[in-house]
Amino acid sequence: MFKAGVLTVSDSSFKGLREDSGGPLICDYLEKTGYFTVAAKDVCPDEKDHIEKILIRWTDELKLDLIFTTGGTGLSPRDVTPEATSRVIEKSIPGISEAIRIFGLKKTSRAMLSRGISGARDTCLIINLPGSPKAIRDGLEAVGEVLIHAIKKLQGDTTPCGDTENTR
Repeated sequence: MFKAGVLTVSDSSFKGLREDSGGPLICDYLEKTGYFTVAAKDVCPDEKDHIEKILIRWTDELKLDLIFTTGGTGLSPRDVTPEATSRVIEKSIPGISEAIRIFGLKKTSRAMLSRGISGARDTCLIINLPGSPKAIRDGLEAVGEVLIHAIKKLQGDTTPCGDTENTR
């Protein structure tokens, strides 16, 4: 069982003005896979330092295997999740975010406006998802099949990537 964290980045949800619908959606998805337990979840404001501190604590202290963030990936002035994430990750994994955008573009041209990034800090995979429930579902569908493989690789698995038995 892998340990996961879900961080919702939203000023309005943090202030209690809007219900967080994205975080619970991701938690439900992860738990239903049977591969993950949600060991950490939180809601924070759109502030780089706040986001960074949580991501660092979850990777370095809680030793999570996977973190999904949701929200703060758009074009609004306060959308800073990718910037905060880029200051935390040690290894960029652009193909994950590219896949999320490509999958979303099949449904809406607005998917190209998401600036989410993906990468690793130590052995933890960190993926930025948009904030809307529809975009979250699309993003999870786009990357769901590679999560276990990616985490195993980050943790040192040397099995060749073409080995079909290593996909889950």
